[in-house]
Amino acid sequence: MRRLLAAALLSLAAWPALGQLSIEITGAGGQRIPVAIAPFAGEGALPVGTAGVAGMGITAILRADLERSGLFRALEVPPLVPPPTESSNVNYAEWKSRLADALVLGSVAVRADGRYEVRFRLYDVVKQAPIGGVAYTISRDQLRATAHRIADYVYEKLSGEKGVFSTKIAYVVKRGTRFELQVADADGANEQAMLVSYEPIISPAWSPSGKRIAYVSFQNKKPIVYVQDVEVPKQNVVANFKGSNSAPAWAPDGSRLAVALSRDGNSQIYLISPDGSNPRRLSNSGGIDTEPNFSPDGLWLYFTSDRGGSPQIYRMPAVGGEAQRITFEGSYNVSPRVSPDGKSLAYIMRNGGKFQAALLDLSTRQVQVLTDSELDESPSFAPNGRQILLATVINGRGVLSAVSSDGRVKQRLTLSAGDVREPAWGPLVQ
Repeated sequence: MRRLLAAALLSLAAWPALGQLSIEITGAGGQRIPVAIAPFAGEGALPVGTAGVAGMGITAILRADLERSGLFRALEVPPLVPPPTESSNVNYAEWKSRLADALVLGSVAVRADGRYEVRFRLYDVVKQAPIGGVAYTISRDQLRATAHRIADYVYEKLSGEKGVFSTKIAYVVKRGTRFELQVADADGANEQAMLVSYEPIISPAWSPSGKRIAYVSFQNKKPIVYVQDVEVPKQNVVANFKGSNSAPAWAPDGSRLAVALSRDGNSQIYLISPDGSNPRRLSNSGGIDTEPNFSPDGLWLYFTSDRGGSPQIYRMPAVGGEAQRITFEGSYNVSPRVSPDGKSLAYIMRNGGKFQAALLDLSTRQVQVLTDSELDESPSFAPNGRQILLATVINGRGVLSAVSSDGRVKQRLTLSAGDVREPAWGPLVQ
């Protein structure tokens, strides 16, 4: 455990500069639903880059989102004359001949007040019937977010599960000698620096509301836990006790944090209020207890401990009590993260000398290794449980990656220059 923490700090100190995050799908599921997305009528009149970066408009963002999910194959549709809209009569035979199972038609129009009206409709080509649609009246700076909302709608209607394209991710990068806590859209765009420091920043954790992030900063030459509003650049100290203050994790109701503190000796698990009041010790072991993570129902705390001689994952009641060992396969298992449905546990295991992401079914106790990389860290579930965000090392370089919870779809979120670490996937926000 001590070597693990020391290695993490050494890797932080070596990060080079950041470039723009871009996503590469390196694997895909076998049975993907083919969805035809016609270019939205009127979109060509928008200023270049209105909806996103590098000139990506609503149609391109929608296609990229659905492709990235691994559940859909976004069929390329050339510009049609006249361009179809959500109110057009649909020739289902034509779209069936294009091998589409579903179809999205839409339009963008500029209103007299300068805002935009975005409309779309989703169709079931196989059943030859409309599924539904939505109209949005938005400002120019909401076009990218609206594209993600459309993707979420399509995803939910066709899969029966919530889409996560409108969510945010947080991660830590280093620009020159500066560390930055970044928040970005789930596709890596619209990155914003929440905190800039000349000392390391680690362990970002989103509040359930998505409005605050807890993290650890070394800006005062020691690890201190802070909470900060996403929109307001003001830090609030949560834990600044003697020794190490680390690994914050929010309770599902947002009322308290679990943290790892060494104020009384070895690192142990404590509960503390987000304002730093009422610290209460939960674990009592002769080893190092760290990396707490709440179960979705708030009843359990999963954590990493070497109390048995090697790092393994345990759980105990969230109010304190006897700990139970959870992992038994292998001699090194760390960084537990419970899935949103509470049925499985993602973590990092040492597997033949490699550190890889694994998934444990909590009912059957079956373990599945999800990745084939050599040095994975910091797993974080998407809020629908379909994907897990990771930090990993590819060709000696740190990148973010994502893997589906069944291990079939893999992605890399790379940078034009530099490394990125410590990812955390934000919650669904209405």
